[in-house]
Amino acid sequence: MSNTATVGIDVGTSSTKGVLVALDGTILATATRTHRVDHPRPGHAEMDPAVWWDEAVAIIRELLAAAGEHTVAAVGVSGMGPCVVLTDDAGAVLRPAILYGVDTRATAQIARLTGELGGADAIREQTGSALSTQSVGPKLAWLAEHEPDVWARARRLFMPASWLGRQLTGAYYLDQHSASQCTPMYDAAAQDWHPRWAAPLAGPLTLPPLVWPADVIGTVSAAAAAQTGLAAGTPVVAGTIDAWTEAVSVGAHRLGDLMLMYGTTMFLVHTTAVRNTSPVLWGTTGAFPGTRNLAAGMATSGAVTSWLHDLVGAPGHPQLLAEAAASGPGAGGLLMLPYFAGERTPIADPDARGVIAGLTLRHTRGDLYRAALEATAFGVRHNIDAIEAAGGRIDRIVAVGGGTQGRLWPQIVADVTGRPQLLPEKTIGAAYGTAFLAAGAVDKPDIEAWNPIVERIEPDPPACAAYDPLYRLYVDLYPATAPIAHALAGRS
Repeated sequence: MSNTATVGIDVGTSSTKGVLVALDGTILATATRTHRVDHPRPGHAEMDPAVWWDEAVAIIRELLAAAGEHTVAAVGVSGMGPCVVLTDDAGAVLRPAILYGVDTRATAQIARLTGELGGADAIREQTGSALSTQSVGPKLAWLAEHEPDVWARARRLFMPASWLGRQLTGAYYLDQHSASQCTPMYDAAAQDWHPRWAAPLAGPLTLPPLVWPADVIGTVSAAAAAQTGLAAGTPVVAGTIDAWTEAVSVGAHRLGDLMLMYGTTMFLVHTTAVRNTSPVLWGTTGAFPGTRNLAAGMATSGAVTSWLHDLVGAPGHPQLLAEAAASGPGAGGLLMLPYFAGERTPIADPDARGVIAGLTLRHTRGDLYRAALEATAFGVRHNIDAIEAAGGRIDRIVAVGGGTQGRLWPQIVADVTGRPQLLPEKTIGAAYGTAFLAAGAVDKPDIEAWNPIVERIEPDPPACAAYDPLYRLYVDLYPATAPIAHALAGRS
């Protein structure tokens, strides 16, 4: 099997990525296609699923062209989520996909359903999470109310990973983890659709059968083979939401692990053996049988530094990082709230707004860039505090994502949280995790052999001491400014 490989495809917020991996974990080729999220009106975030498939086809063909003597033995898929893709009986997409928690259109439905179903505590006890902008159920309710013609024709529900799986194999399915984010339609104890709450929200939909992310859901069809160049009959594994496959890519699904994903948004996944619930976090089914998760997500992180980069013009990110490093802990007296697109956990406030406190005429772009990095680090600590308050016990933190490439950002997070972070050899993302899951269809791969830990970032005690009082100010800044932010949100 020395010339055998797998393909992993991941649909993200800003791009679709693919990787060709040998069965020993060696990366043979990578490919990327970028795309943009559509915002047709305030609070709406959408994409055309046709883009995902077109990009996947192009990526697979590019990877196969680079395969040389290697033969693709299996394919894995993953994607952002939880999202809502609706099709009719024939599989035709009825409208653009509604994206995950960055789409905040269903706030009225969240409030209504929370009341109808007995309150947030009752929903959380049954499903693992309270209703939020991350939840699928309220978005289905929004569609039923606002787009009745579309809703009347809807028959099937997909997410990016299961949509790619459908295109490759014809199978209709959803993985257990993705289903667990379809709140309030999923029964967390039974790990199945909720017997009473799913049907009213699903309406005309036939809900998909549930599988585990590593399960083989079918093989590449003749039609998909003609489009992609893959061999017909190649096994395809189910996959799941990208943050969870990214955790798979670095072996961060052991009990006690916290996966910390640095990217356009920041995501945290803590793995436990038991169900823990929190009023401010998401409780989900894990990527593997026998595991549960407490998950957290910030609406922006790298997106803020990209905004600043575009705002100040010419210097690239390396120069801005150097200037931020020179600024030092505390950013010269600046404190930022990174709520530039509202915030998900732990405040669950789509009308939260970014705040930069302490500005003076002497502050530089390096100070601002440092303040943005520190703001995301404070947000990470805020979420870690919530995870531990809910009963989580974090034994190790594994850092992933593009933001780990420059060491300043993870070092700031280590200093703010007072916790070391482990960096794996490969941090190319969820596509690598899906390739690993696909390898399980033909082999017994070991993720620690595929992707060993190669670096440990230790917190710096003087910096930790400097950040402790600033963190307390950070926590106080949101409630102090929220009424003003909410008033301004009504004007945006």
